[in-house]
Formats: sequence, C-alpha cells, structure tokens
Amino acid sequence: FGYPSLADNVPDWDSDVYMALKDAGAILLGKTNVPIDCADHQSYNEVYGTTNNPRNVERTPGGSSGGSAASVAAGFTSAEVGSDIGGSIRIPANFCGIYGHKPTWGIVSERGHGTSTVPGADIDLNVCGPLARTASDLALLLGIIAGPNELNRRGWKLELPPPRKKTISEYRVAIWADDENAPVDSEIAEALYGRGEALAKLGATVSDSARPAYDIRKAFETYLYLLHSAMGAGATGESLERNRKHGAAADPDDHSDAAILAKGLVLSHADWLRAHGRRERIRAAWDDFFDEWDVLLCPVHQVMAFPHDHRRLSQRTHRVNGTDRPYFESLFWSGIVTGPLLPSTAFPMGFSTDGLPLGAQVVGNGYDDYTTIEFARLMEQEFGGFTPPPGFE
Repeated sequence: FGYPSLADNVPDWDSDVYMALKDAGAILLGKTNVPIDCADHQSYNEVYGTTNNPRNVERTPGGSSGGSAASVAAGFTSAEVGSDIGGSIRIPANFCGIYGHKPTWGIVSERGHGTSTVPGADIDLNVCGPLARTASDLALLLGIIAGPNELNRRGWKLELPPPRKKTISEYRVAIWADDENAPVDSEIAEALYGRGEALAKLGATVSDSARPAYDIRKAFETYLYLLHSAMGAGATGESLERNRKHGAAADPDDHSDAAILAKGLVLSHADWLRAHGRRERIRAAWDDFFDEWDVLLCPVHQVMAFPHDHRRLSQRTHRVNGTDRPYFESLFWSGIVTGPLLPSTAFPMGFSTDGLPLGAQVVGNGYDDYTTIEFARLMEQEFGGFTPPPGFE
C-alpha cells in the first residue's frame, strides 16, 4: 500500500479473495501499485514510484487500483482484483479503457484485502471486485470470488439473481449524463447521450430524465459522512487529535465538502447510525427506481485520464469545460452508487478527440450484479469494447 514502513512486509496469511482464485486454479503473478492508503485517483508512492497509463504515459491510470488497470490494459495479466470505496475500481478501468466491476457491498469478502497487517473486518462502503478486458471475464471472476468470509461460511449463502433481460431491446435504461453537483467533460456527456440514442434505436426504452426520488445533494452528503468516517477510523496519535480539532471547529450548519470531511473523520457512533438511517432511506428510493428501470448509465469521473499531478491535494483541480473544479468533486459520481451499496460495471465506449479512453458505468439495484455485467456485455457485443493500447496489441 505504498507505506515505506511496510516495504519489506510479507504477510503470513492469505486473503479470502486470493484463496478463492487459487482454489479455482488461477495463476497469481504478484501485487500491483496503489497510492498510499489507497486514497487517491492516481497511483504513486515512495516505495514503487509512479504508475503510468499505457495509453499515454504522461497521464495517470487512475487509482487506487491503478496498477491493476494498467496491467490489464497492457496485457501483463488477463484480469485483476481491486478495491473500491470511492471509484477505485471504476476510475482506473475507465481511464485505461477496460472493464471493472464494483460489486454490491458485502458479497465479496474483504478479509485480508486491506492495509492492515492482520486480517481485518469488512469496511463500510468498501468492496473487492474484478477488472478485465471483457465483461464476460468480469462475470467469470465474480462467480469465483463472491461468497461469505471465513467466519460466516457455516450459515451464509449467496444466490445472486440472473440478468434481468436477455436482449438490449428488452431493457429499460435511464441515462444520467451530467449534473450540476459535478459537471462532466462535454465529450463524456455527449458520448453517453449518444449511447442512449443508439440503445433506443435497438429497441431499448431510454430516458435521460429519470432519477431516483431523493434529494441528490443530501444523498451525496450522506455518502461523504460515511466515507470519511470509514477512512478516518484508523487514525491514531497526532493525526487523530488533528482530526478532532478540525471536526470540533466545523460549523454544524456548514454542509460544504470541506466541513463534511472535518466532521466525518470523527463521526460519533450515534451520528454514524443517523447517517446509516439516511442511507437506508436512499436505498429504498433506489429500490423503487429500479422497479421501473433496469439499469442506469452515468459517468465514472468528470474527466478522462488526466496528467500526473503530485502536488498537495489542496492544490489540485480538474479542468472541466474550461473551468477549474475541485479535485475530489468527482466523488459525486462514485458516491451516488457507493453510498447506497449498489453494484456498478465500468465499461469503455470509445475514445476522446485526444485519443483517451471514454467510458461510463452501468448501475443496477442491489444484488443485480449479473444484470449490470450482462448489460455491459451486450453493449460490448453491439458497439465494441476494449482496444489494446498502441504497442501492446
């Protein structure tokens, strides 16, 4: 995980995901690069340096599973398993032009897949999931790694439903191509609108205005509270004390992203339970939405793969349609999916005018993992999918 203090650490135990793959006959090659603490949309650290995007080495492959996505796109490996709490599977897949699946929370054991030096408990919001060059490979890997952790095996059983439909013409598809909470590069939005039009021509029922019935900004805030609570849970010593001071100084009525960060890092258990209650109401709204719609297509990130930027986080921005936007504003597109624990499949859909991969995500109702993957496969079959980077054919 990029920590200099763990550079020579060799665990004496295996993760549940590793064991599932090994037992299925997979040949595991090694580990790939991530940012420190898996807390960036780039992949670099003092121990292993910077991972480049095989499409353009001047740009990031994304993070935190950037090494995984770069390895798959370059053909170093057939498939990978990454983790995702803020887009860390979907963003690298998107930036490298491959497929990635964020499972429904809880269906893939996280035991042993983390920064801890001992096997730990599953983390709220966080998931382990596959990256591959085809949607079919995602389904294959998910079928291997999904299941209970070691402590739950005696009574825990998983039965994911099959895909909702068999052909594109049967699907009801909502398109959410842009939003004022996190404006999207016009090429991404136009590609999504274009994909919606193409799906409609194939007989699918398509809407670019259908949305779940909740306050979008408040739902995003709920995700941020839960995210920062999870990310700050391991803070100790000076870091914990600093978080407490920032949290205490934050105005209770301030709902800016910065204030939510300060308060979320030291969220009390009572406040966490209240945020969780709001999450459950959001999940219910999505459940109602998916009674009417089978899948939702929306962006993964505001921009395509961006140039390496190793400045302090507070100094970074993204240039979106001529305007500088906050670096982590793009968490919106991860959060609307991750907060309510929904499954999502990132898929490629061509290239920008600069030759960078364009992509989006297929979102489904909880446990409809095979629906989102299958819909990505049907689009791959109809419109094409992964294209190897130049020099890696």
